[in-house]
Amino acid sequence: MVVETAVVKKWGNSLGLLIKKKSAKRLALSQGEEVQVEITKKKLVSGFGVARGAKPFKREIEEREF
Repeated sequence: MVVETAVVKKWGNSLGLLIKKKSAKRLALSQGEEVQVEITKKKLVSGFGVARGAKPFKREIEEREF
C-alpha cells in the first residue's frame, strides 16, 4: 500500500489522477492494471481567523527577586 497526495487534472471531459513513478514502481504497476483508490479531499487550512472568538491574550509578568 502506498499513500500519496495527488492533484486532480482535467483529461478531456473527465478528471484524472497521476500516480508518481516512484509509487508505481514500488507497487509494480503496469499500464492497464486495475487498482483500488480511496479518495479523501484535503482540507485547505488558513492561518487567518484561526483564533476568531478567542479571549484576548493577556501577558503575565513574571516577578523576579534580585
